[in-house]
Amino acid sequence: MQKLYQSINKIIEIVLIIIFGLLVLVVLWQVFARYVLNQSFSFTEEFARFALIWLSILGAAYLSGQREHLSMDYLLRKLEPPKRRHRLKLIELLMFCFALVVMVIGGGNLVYTTLYLGQVSPAMNVSLGYIYAIVPLSGLLIMFYACYNYSFYAENVSPEN
Repeated sequence: MQKLYQSINKIIEIVLIIIFGLLVLVVLWQVFARYVLNQSFSFTEEFARFALIWLSILGAAYLSGQREHLSMDYLLRKLEPPKRRHRLKLIELLMFCFALVVMVIGGGNLVYTTLYLGQVSPAMNVSLGYIYAIVPLSGLLIMFYACYNYSFYAENVSPEN
């Protein structure tokens, strides 16, 4: 499972770097075109919006896997190690359930609905179902990471996070 975890992390890191690089290039192109060429391209604003959606949702899934997601852990760190381990396992179970219900089932429903209705973006003419597909995909990643982290906490008596 460790090898799969590392492989998934590497792939997500590369995808996030590519998305961020494209986002920067498109925004720089828009600024250059607007102020130097005196011409504005409508696809750049839409692409930047979609890239930011993918970057933030996929980045949140990645941070969840690294146990770097936003949390308030002051009280958690005050617990003795066995209680902390059980509390961390409970948190991973809750994250798994949230990702399953909200992101995978709800996001999958959103993707299906937008694909079924044929909604497309106005400037790039891309189906919005493909844009929204990052939600269930990230939900699956969070579920995988929750399982991985749960097994980590099950094996280790005194986790650092």
